[in-house]
Amino acid sequence: MEPPDPPTITPASTPALEMRGITKRYPGVLANDAIDLEVRPGEIHALLGENGAGKSTLMNILYGLAVPDDGQILLDGTPVEMRSPAEAIAYGISMVHQHFMLVPVLSVADNILLGDEPVAGLFFLDRRRAHARLRELAGGFGWDLDLDAPVGSLSVGWQQRVEILKALYRNASILVLDEPTAVLTPQETQEIFAVLRRLTGEGYSVIFISHKLYEVLEIADRITVIRRGRVVGQRVPAETDEDDLAELMVGREVQLTVDRGESHPGAPALVVESLRAADDRGHEVVHEVSFEVRAGEIFGIAGVAGNGQDELVEALAGLRAPTAGRVRLEGRDVTGHSARDLHQRNVAYVPADRHRFGLVLSYPLTDNLVLTDYYHAPFARGIVRDDGAITRHAATAIERFDVRTPSTTAIAATLSGGNQQKVVVARELDRELRLLILDQPTRGLDVGSIEFIHRQAIAKRDAGTAILLVSAELDEILELSDRIGVMYRGRLVAIVDGPSASREEIGLLMATGGREVTPTGSASPVA
Repeated sequence: MEPPDPPTITPASTPALEMRGITKRYPGVLANDAIDLEVRPGEIHALLGENGAGKSTLMNILYGLAVPDDGQILLDGTPVEMRSPAEAIAYGISMVHQHFMLVPVLSVADNILLGDEPVAGLFFLDRRRAHARLRELAGGFGWDLDLDAPVGSLSVGWQQRVEILKALYRNASILVLDEPTAVLTPQETQEIFAVLRRLTGEGYSVIFISHKLYEVLEIADRITVIRRGRVVGQRVPAETDEDDLAELMVGREVQLTVDRGESHPGAPALVVESLRAADDRGHEVVHEVSFEVRAGEIFGIAGVAGNGQDELVEALAGLRAPTAGRVRLEGRDVTGHSARDLHQRNVAYVPADRHRFGLVLSYPLTDNLVLTDYYHAPFARGIVRDDGAITRHAATAIERFDVRTPSTTAIAATLSGGNQQKVVVARELDRELRLLILDQPTRGLDVGSIEFIHRQAIAKRDAGTAILLVSAELDEILELSDRIGVMYRGRLVAIVDGPSASREEIGLLMATGGREVTPTGSASPVA
């Protein structure tokens, strides 16, 4: 089957996209300050910057989600206005968000067609024509994709392909990919890179947003770096490196790999015995998981998203009742104890979903920083809040944890994702701890924020805290963990020594659970 028709390629001298002098102001914030961005036909153009640097605002303007105060957008040399995502899509611009915009219970085909359903006559969907077009597009990349399968049954790597297929179905010529490899295994990342190279070889243009600098250097043709709303540099991969890009992003030298030093593990602080847990639909997704985390060590759990890590962490943090098994904290049975009880036992939890479990987005930072302690001293006298103590605490925490905010009373929803995460970290880590549960603590964060949070984790470990680190970021697991467990389909399939583990070994365990995969796709146990 022939590949999909590529977009019309404009002359090399004419950029596929130009954003000239884009300026956007919000109350108290200059989000974009006369930004220029040029993307050529058949190019992968990487966009780098810290959280809050202005990348999202710039892409929202391109996608019609925000209106610039000044500046101009040109497509193939022609000025255009983007007043809505529908207009952006009509102009051939599509965005694949970090958190996939897919409906899990709908089929692959229905997700792709949603909002753009072809009709036969006045009233009937023309599914036959639509499915033929989708099979043509998927076949062009060699994808054997079941169009009737529920999207929720697919791996995240295949869900990423569905998002790309959705963009191509809508005749996109410019694709914006926001953190496209955030939850992929190394093997899946390389597969997506092959797809992107294929697309750009056919004339498509790609804007690639990522915080993984080594990936940017591998895949990008050119790189634009934004800091505090302004373009501070442009590079080609052959003339730069990770250190240079990190310094451009942050404005100072950044230590990309934190020196974790030697750990000195003590007695087991957390002991998990044959734990079982079900998801919200009642299906068991954690099967007989057992491990221990010792005081003064970081125990990392690696795995592709959706393999039971979320339910495991929620069961340990008091947010989900396990269906079987035991959880012991320093010898005491705390199975099924509430989150508040665990907090009072000096357990801290930094959740993967900061919006759902970490913050009240409509509250100011002062309140968010005392969500777990507002009811007792020094923040309350009996049943009366001490607003002065709460404000002083917020000011100290904001300074210590480098939260970028105009004031202590700023609403949490107005902060960038990285600064929201720092608020959660500030609240949870600013006390003595027995156990610290870190669930995807740096997902979507910039190199400066990652460096900061990693340093905080190492400091807590060296102070004797037992740390459970759950992350889909393989580099994070390898960099911080003293021991590593790998979850696959709800089971802990291996525990290996952290310092001696390799990306290839852990990546293979994440992708196959330690089973050999035959050319037909079936799996067999590794001897």
